[in-house]
Amino acid sequence: MPIFKMPKTSPGLAINSEEDIMNFLNSQDSSKYVNARAALKNSDIYSLIYQLSGDLANAQLIAESSRTQGILNHPTLTSNSHAFWQSMYAQLLLGGEAFAYRWRNANGVDNQWEYLRPSQVTPFLLEDGSGLIYNVTFDEPNIGYVQAIPQSNIIHIRLLSTNGGKTGISPLASLADELAIRDSSNRLTLSALARSIMAPGILSITKSGLLNAKMKAKRSKEFMRQMNDSDNGPIVLDDLEKYTPLEIQGNVAQLLNQASWTGAQIAKVYGVSDSVINGQGDQQSSIDMMNSNYLQSLSRFANAIVGELSDKLAGNIEMDLHSVVDPTGDNYIKNISQLQKNGTLGANQATWLLQQKGYLPNNLPEREQAVEIDSKGSMRGGEDDDEDSN
Repeated sequence: MPIFKMPKTSPGLAINSEEDIMNFLNSQDSSKYVNARAALKNSDIYSLIYQLSGDLANAQLIAESSRTQGILNHPTLTSNSHAFWQSMYAQLLLGGEAFAYRWRNANGVDNQWEYLRPSQVTPFLLEDGSGLIYNVTFDEPNIGYVQAIPQSNIIHIRLLSTNGGKTGISPLASLADELAIRDSSNRLTLSALARSIMAPGILSITKSGLLNAKMKAKRSKEFMRQMNDSDNGPIVLDDLEKYTPLEIQGNVAQLLNQASWTGAQIAKVYGVSDSVINGQGDQQSSIDMMNSNYLQSLSRFANAIVGELSDKLAGNIEMDLHSVVDPTGDNYIKNISQLQKNGTLGANQATWLLQQKGYLPNNLPEREQAVEIDSKGSMRGGEDDDEDSN
């Protein structure tokens, strides 16, 4: 009896591009792959991913069905909703795709979703090309490895794709060369600093002293021991020795300035301004223009998210991003006030809109007519803003 039982039929067709095969054969081309965990050690990448994923998680997912809205608001039992969605979006931004398994009851109703790491999931194309299936390795020992999971049970959000949307491409792939240059620059800077610090000065043997390399090294250790034992006191030398301290040269200081990694390239890859990660940005742009550009950048990722959710949940899903760029609602109130002032909205319509957003209570009493007192002390009704006041 064989030890391993091979499946009789193929689970599906592997989804690999020609570039993936060439990169696998050429193992020396390591610049094509950037580890997400290693990339997060870069402060600019961490800052940008944290902000983008956090803002997307702060946005509100709106569904037509109350049942669908419930699973979107409470997708998992192992963490809160914000942490789950931020983890999904962070993985999407780092790896170009994110996965979650839909645990459903016998009636097909979602009970909870389980976040899946990309290393746990392997997608395949059905042999007739009618869809995708997934092989998933669950962390739970009682579940283990499951084959041929239908695509309706997997939430699979993708970014840019070159195979018809079957899989996504990581944005970090375009940063491979930049990160390699950054790492080489850091190693060069650390090496220059280490050498400048490890050699605090030059101890010269005068009077035609002849010492071999071993004796020179021994004298150097004795001199360093003398400096440590002097407790920051003066160093005493005889006429046969001369000590000259060294200083950090200007080229080393210049190297430190060049080693500071700019976030402009990283911000460009994710389609946002470098001001998002404390860069210079566009100095001529106003706050409203910067918010508008940032909202446009977020909408690119939001379209990929709502596209997958709308397809798998069989309903129209929307993502409200306005609360991200206007958390206090001041701009929204200003726009409603402006629309009412120019006659586009009536007073009752503006009040209703503000009540729907929670800025005004639903049981707000009606406005009373203003009362004015003339010069004779008699009271008369003030002017009414309504059109039918006359």
